[in-house]
Amino acid sequence: MGELGETAIGLHLRRSRETLDRAAADPVFLAALTAIGAAITAAYRNGGKLLIAGNGGSAADAQHIAGEFLSRFAFDRDALPAIALTTDSSVLTAVGNDYGFERVFERQVRGLGRKGDVFLAISTSGRSPNVIAALQAARAGGLTTIGFTGASAGAMREHCDLVLCVPSEETPLIQQIHLVAAHAICGVVESRLFDKTRGPARVI
Repeated sequence: MGELGETAIGLHLRRSRETLDRAAADPVFLAALTAIGAAITAAYRNGGKLLIAGNGGSAADAQHIAGEFLSRFAFDRDALPAIALTTDSSVLTAVGNDYGFERVFERQVRGLGRKGDVFLAISTSGRSPNVIAALQAARAGGLTTIGFTGASAGAMREHCDLVLCVPSEETPLIQQIHLVAAHAICGVVESRLFDKTRGPARVI
């Protein structure tokens, strides 16, 4: 590897660390993390579920997060209902073909979401039209709306009950912190809902 490649890699790692440090020191960011963990915990306690959507890398994050809740995060326990709205190619292409790409998540929220559920929308820019449409549908259906986005938050802010803004405008750095934040939230929710000392843990 040449000097230029090593410099670019080192720069990326330093900027990643700096962004995480800013997030960890930001009381607004930390308060949002706490509130989001509490909202998801409350929804699960009341029999609700978590729906998650995003585009591109954020679609991959949606699937990753759903897997952490539905399978397990830190210890063995009962499954928690979480659905990534990014995975069913037949649904995505049917809705995209019949109604347009801007409605691929909105249609699923209307069909799968119920009052008391949580919809987690992920958009690094906060402006993704299909994510905004889904947030509007979630609000109309009585779901708690949560947004993961970047520093500007875009149009997403006005459609979210809770919003987590990463202190960066760079998509890769925002995505990295989204996943760190999601892991923190998973850990909080899991620890609040389950007692890992009881063997295969049950909801408490």
